[in-house]
Amino acid sequence: MQFEGFTEEESQELSKAGIIIGTLEQIKGWARSNSLWPLTFATACCGIEMMGTGAANYDLDRFGIIFRASPRQADCIIIAGTITKKMAPVLKRLYDQMPEPKWVVAMGSCATAGGPYVRGYSVVKGADQVIPVDVYIPGCPPSPPALIYGLNKLQDKIRLEAKGKKVR
Repeated sequence: MQFEGFTEEESQELSKAGIIIGTLEQIKGWARSNSLWPLTFATACCGIEMMGTGAANYDLDRFGIIFRASPRQADCIIIAGTITKKMAPVLKRLYDQMPEPKWVVAMGSCATAGGPYVRGYSVVKGADQVIPVDVYIPGCPPSPPALIYGLNKLQDKIRLEAKGKKVR
């Protein structure tokens, strides 16, 4: 690894010593990405897959991702399932109670675009109609590896944004 502003010998010496050099924002981004505490908002079958992802077989804890029950302790919300128009204000209130910085993951076709109930009079056509979404995970329901992949993409996004890069 070549460190900016150092000679090649100095960079090798720093790498051998296990020293990491970066800006404070990059280090904060690294720490935030490796300690996501998502709030669960499960309303349908995607919630079962999300619970399976947090259980022993897939073990989200190994990625530093630990589910929280309170929005005040969460920095990420995973929306799994259909959002109805009656639930939308509750989702917005939970999102508003989360401290900054905060991220949103829409899991499954219902949370991303309304799913098979999209033509229903009471169904919101995607979580992004209520709150801004950072990562969309397709599928009906998405498998636990798909959720892990989506959360890894969110971690990448957090690290890239810490470097000052705009990620869409």
